[in-house]
Amino acid sequence: MSTAPAARRPAVLYVTDYSYEARGRRYSDEDVFLSRRMREEFDVEVCHPRDAAAMLDGFDAVVIRNSGPVMYYQEAYDAFRARARELGTAVYNPLDGRGDMAGKQYLVEMSRAGLPVIPTVDRAADLGLLPRAAEYAVKPKAGADSVGLRFTTDPVLPEGSDGTFLVQPRIDFRYEVSFYFIDDDFQYALYAPDTERRWVLEPYGPGPADLEFARTFIRWNSLAHGIQRVDACRTLEGGLLLVELEDLNPYLSLDRVSEEVREAFVARMKTSVRGVLA
Repeated sequence: MSTAPAARRPAVLYVTDYSYEARGRRYSDEDVFLSRRMREEFDVEVCHPRDAAAMLDGFDAVVIRNSGPVMYYQEAYDAFRARARELGTAVYNPLDGRGDMAGKQYLVEMSRAGLPVIPTVDRAADLGLLPRAAEYAVKPKAGADSVGLRFTTDPVLPEGSDGTFLVQPRIDFRYEVSFYFIDDDFQYALYAPDTERRWVLEPYGPGPADLEFARTFIRWNSLAHGIQRVDACRTLEGGLLLVELEDLNPYLSLDRVSEEVREAFVARMKTSVRGVLA
């Protein structure tokens, strides 16, 4: 009596940079854990973001995780995106994200639309739209991890930099809080009660208004699948303002949540990755 061959497991290329160093975070630990758990259901091979374009053949999906700021390997990232589209390879997160995946123009667009975001402009003609503040943050639109960030007492853009730099008032806040989603499903929230130690995170129990705030940006981005992190600050007046919508490779701080929450996240991520393969 013959038996049917076992169904082939989907092959997943897991993109990360184990060597990338970030203050207060160990990217490599998180990805060693997640890639190991993904192997429970997928055939997984790990590669560096600079090698991803050349390795796409033969994989059913690509999972982009802690691959570091794209600005450090922009040419390789552009080649990867072009090759993935050429081959029709499923990418997780999908390549049509409107948040940090596409640069920080979304902060300008959201500010113009009146969404609850730190007021942001990118043109000298619009500097007068910013509220008065003791200091202003000036940073490159394509930047990451505070690269190129500087503070000024007046809202000014570098000469000739219209459209390439952002200017925001420096906001006084009580704490920063992050909301983590898979697809449209809220997973957990973490916050930094000490503003001087922003990566010393603790579990945060969001109320209904907090979750509706975060969901506003998940709906705005309209990603069909993927992991997103909504970073916000709690103002002195008590409201929340968006700091960043990370939809490319958000660090998850899984070492800061309970085992129960971590296991639920892993199970939901597996289901979500299977969804991009459907």
